[in-house]
Amino acid sequence: MHMRPYIPLRSVLYAPGSNRRALEKARTLPIDGLILDLEDAVSPDAKATARETVAQVLSEGGYGYRWRVVRINGLDTAWGEDDLQAMAQRGVDAILLPKVESPEMVKRASDALDKAGAPSDLPLWIMAETPRGILEIQRIVAAHPRLQVIVMGTSDLAKELRVRHTPGREGLLAALGLCVLAARTQGLDILDGVYLDLQDDSGYAAACEQGRDMGFDGKTLIHPKQIEAANRAFGISDDALQQARQIIAAWQQAQQVGSGVCVVEGRLVESLHVDEARRVVAMHEAIHGRS
Repeated sequence: MHMRPYIPLRSVLYAPGSNRRALEKARTLPIDGLILDLEDAVSPDAKATARETVAQVLSEGGYGYRWRVVRINGLDTAWGEDDLQAMAQRGVDAILLPKVESPEMVKRASDALDKAGAPSDLPLWIMAETPRGILEIQRIVAAHPRLQVIVMGTSDLAKELRVRHTPGREGLLAALGLCVLAARTQGLDILDGVYLDLQDDSGYAAACEQGRDMGFDGKTLIHPKQIEAANRAFGISDDALQQARQIIAAWQQAQQVGSGVCVVEGRLVESLHVDEARRVVAMHEAIHGRS
């Protein structure tokens, strides 16, 4: 599996593969990743042209640290196989599979990548966006070592579940929680779904905070105006960084005197808290150490 310790994925923006201007603008945005979309954002009569546009933009480079992820059409569509063939050797950072509902779908995609000459460590990301996919998520995430990230497709999922888009997302909480659990069992990252109301800044900020508190690693976005709130919610605040460093320092002092616990600001600290503190510091360094 394509391994990177602590990959920042706070903000991952969708951009239509048919919109060259949006793809080029993404090179200048403070996002952690870009999903160059060949699926939902592209009409059937523009699929082939979008594929060519994405290939050209990728060959031009210029994305720096930003993850370049191509969402292909499903392999059971008229375009999926061609999408995968075209992107297998384009130097992308990952291929995103839509509407994954079984381990066999993941294995089929991986076999197709191998056949197309893709690097053996090219990661697969998967969309969790159907009821069947949610119920099979534990088996899906264990299907292949290429798997790296789960992306929640909450719009499609809400439609199929017939639930309303409420501020607290009550109708989606069970599915969201199951997918977070599945991601952690396999050491995968997981991204929360998009927020559709571009005029509701406070609601969007609350959704980012909810996703963070549920255990998500970042948010998928539909517009650049959503970047700042996602980076803030899923990033490392100055207070969190300071506290993490205090915990690590106190733990090191406790270890020197043979103690397995210590107290920081009145709170008991054990090894599990130190592991999380080190993750926080590593995330901070990964975010701010990039060029």
